[in-house]
Amino acid sequence: MVRTRIAPSPTGFPHIGTIYQALFNFAWARKNSGNFIVRIEDTDRERLVEGAEKKIFEALDWFSLREDESPRRRGGYGPYRQSERLKIYSKYAEQLVEKGGAYYCFCSKKRLEELHKEQIKEKKSTMYDKHCRNLSEEELAQKKGGPYVIRLKVPESETISVKDEIRGIINFDSSLIEDSVLLKSDRYPTYHLGVVVDDYSMKITHVVRGEEWLSSFPKHILLYKYFEWPIPLFYHTPILRNPDKSKVSKRQGHANVDWYKDEGFLPEAILNFLGLLGWTHPDGLEEFSLYDFIDKFNLNNIRNVAPVFDITKLEWLNGVWIRKYSFEKLKEALEKFYKDDSSVKEIFESKHGDLLIRLAQSRMRKLSDFKDLAIKSPSKELSAKDKEIALKLFNKLSKLEVKQWNEEKILQTLRDIKNNEGISMKDIYFVITGREQGLPLIETMVRIEGRENILKKLQERSS
Repeated sequence: MVRTRIAPSPTGFPHIGTIYQALFNFAWARKNSGNFIVRIEDTDRERLVEGAEKKIFEALDWFSLREDESPRRRGGYGPYRQSERLKIYSKYAEQLVEKGGAYYCFCSKKRLEELHKEQIKEKKSTMYDKHCRNLSEEELAQKKGGPYVIRLKVPESETISVKDEIRGIINFDSSLIEDSVLLKSDRYPTYHLGVVVDDYSMKITHVVRGEEWLSSFPKHILLYKYFEWPIPLFYHTPILRNPDKSKVSKRQGHANVDWYKDEGFLPEAILNFLGLLGWTHPDGLEEFSLYDFIDKFNLNNIRNVAPVFDITKLEWLNGVWIRKYSFEKLKEALEKFYKDDSSVKEIFESKHGDLLIRLAQSRMRKLSDFKDLAIKSPSKELSAKDKEIALKLFNKLSKLEVKQWNEEKILQTLRDIKNNEGISMKDIYFVITGREQGLPLIETMVRIEGRENILKKLQERSS
């Protein structure tokens, strides 16, 4: 059975990159009738943020990426928090020492700091110098009563070959790979030990994670080989980058999932957008649902390119999804988005509330656009030229009687003004509405404002 996972750390807000990885893992599990697991890597106790784990699951629920096993959905391979698995890691770390794949290290923090200072001074790589790697049994017996860590024993002077399903075979020089700590003195595992033990114990078949872990990949493969465990298939996805090629990092607002909620993005649009990063729909489509993505997605088709996280394109795609929504679904989304905004709630409750939503639907790129479209004040003062245009519009439109005040007649009148007076539709729109862009003009004049209000505004604006 296919078993995939994500393993976020509750050290801050949910990162959009976590959702990117979750999408691929979730889709592959669903496509193959497998299981998608969420494991919480909470062993970095100093950086833990209260409530962060809850936010992770809230984000997954918002995107409808529901897991099969996790701390909140118990399965047969738990516990699913690393802090609850400490005895498991200690057991396997000690086994690894017995197998000859790891060793005890008694170096003090002071010694390691002095070592690194000296290496920096000599312009060398800051790596552990293997001081404790070959201690005799007698030396071990003397030191064993004090604090120690367990380090990985990396083979010396070898080429370590690993296979990434996206990039193929990658070779690493073992002399450049550090004997990393696997188990810390407080008996908490480092990432290297924890991730391998957990993936093996939870029978993960496909490891889909970011390419930032490529440099650690040979260490993980060594662990699998030392333990003589089956090696899952590894897919290291390209890192999400901004248009300027910088990494989408936690220092930027748009890395936070909550930012997208607050801006009025739809979860369907975001998943659609993420699906296009590093993968191409086989039918060349740019707009597709999560269900279509699952049907067409294949891990082997992930491209080794640096996907550009273009917010402008996401906004366009979000507008497409807003227009895909039924009126009822859009109204529900807007009411939820503006639940704490009394001024917008008044619009929803007004006699034109539903009509305003229908008219705004074609103009919104985000839910947050609705307020600007519906009640935003004029964007700039009228110039003398604008006042002249207002007078010409008033003179022409006032000739239309009440029974002639319909979309066809108004459109023809405005076209005549444009052609005969040489006035652009952009200027006509601004003078009539008081803004440079907004709701569809003709529909607003007929169905929202009405003849009396439009003529009154034009008369006021012409003086």
